[in-house]
Amino acid sequence: MELYPSIEKADIHEIKKFQEEKLRELLIYLQDWSPFYQRLFKNNSIKIHDIRTLEDLQRIPVTTKDDLQQYNHDFFCITPDKIVDYSTTSGTLGDPVTFGLSDNDLERLSYNEAISFACAGIKKGDVVQMITTIDKRFMAGLAYFLGLRKMGASVVRMGPGIPELQWDSIFRYKPKYLITVPSFLLKMIDYAEKNGIDYKNSSVYGAVCIGESIKNQDFTDNILSKKIKEKWGIQLFSTYASTEMSTAFTECEFQAGGHHHPELIITEILDDSGNPVAEGESGELTITTLGVEAMPLLRFKTGDIVQAHDEPCQCGRNTMRLGPVIGRKQQMIKYKGTTLYPPAMHDILNDFSGIQCYQIVIHSSDIGLDEIIIKLSSEQADEEFVGAVKDHFRAKLRVSPKIELVDFDVLSKEVFHPTSRKPITLVDLR
Repeated sequence: MELYPSIEKADIHEIKKFQEEKLRELLIYLQDWSPFYQRLFKNNSIKIHDIRTLEDLQRIPVTTKDDLQQYNHDFFCITPDKIVDYSTTSGTLGDPVTFGLSDNDLERLSYNEAISFACAGIKKGDVVQMITTIDKRFMAGLAYFLGLRKMGASVVRMGPGIPELQWDSIFRYKPKYLITVPSFLLKMIDYAEKNGIDYKNSSVYGAVCIGESIKNQDFTDNILSKKIKEKWGIQLFSTYASTEMSTAFTECEFQAGGHHHPELIITEILDDSGNPVAEGESGELTITTLGVEAMPLLRFKTGDIVQAHDEPCQCGRNTMRLGPVIGRKQQMIKYKGTTLYPPAMHDILNDFSGIQCYQIVIHSSDIGLDEIIIKLSSEQADEEFVGAVKDHFRAKLRVSPKIELVDFDVLSKEVFHPTSRKPITLVDLR
């Protein structure tokens, strides 16, 4: 298997031509096998043979998460007896959305992760500790394992939580890389310092970070990343993926955005009117999957607001790179006349070493306006500390939300809920 696909270093015109050929193959497949897209093509009088270029995609309506939830079964292109794995992702209307994967889809998933980990510098023979679940219908955990196995790395499947066991495993098996939610690294560091563990001289060289942003839009380290590196000088690699895409965008050694794999996915970045944004502008990432057999998606709106970077990378790849997620479109907040996204609030709260844990709660007021309550636990639980947090919000975002001090034992059970794959630091009740 080619861990460093040649198409990623091809000329941008060659990459575009390659993707257009893949797109035409996909449209024929959808026309033949997808009840949802057969109906969409018919209802919109779309003749698939008229869609020849990436620009022609604009003639096809977008697909949304609501579509996935309302017509979940109609997206399946294969019969149930050919599905070898079921995964789920959260839906917009309550129930989760089911994704089935065929044997070929699992092979594609393992290929995606293998080339993504190779992009971050992981090599055959490296030991990698997975601090993430592989059960509970979680596609990513399975993908990590399959990808590492495919590239010839050794896997330590630890699962999330329990810093004591993580450190025991690190000193027992000497992993070079960790795969983890980055905020958990702070918990590991805190445990190590309190228990006399010489973590700075462990075998760990780097961590592939999932689920949380570790970069600012200019690719400098954000506050969370700085707090980790100030304590533990390991390399942190950002990655972005979703169940719907079955594809990852992972940073290379130059850490200037997640690299696009053109053989696996077509990307568009659209404004509120559904038009492509100008170069350098941010918009909603909209994707078309390539090579997916069970549930391929055409022009699926992810809800994530991102910015693309098209200049060639120092690593030699000419593929587009995605910057950090600015926010989710559905989580945009209009607060006292100011537009906010949760990641900006996460950065501010992570700036305070005295905060043990926090949760941002968004709800609608009696008159339909967005309201924000920040629940936090702190060893310094007094009005002076609350005032300092509010002042920092005013300085950075020009507004100050309501702050509630909550006992750590109470709040930590909400944030680190046993049924959740990641810390629940945002609750949107609108």
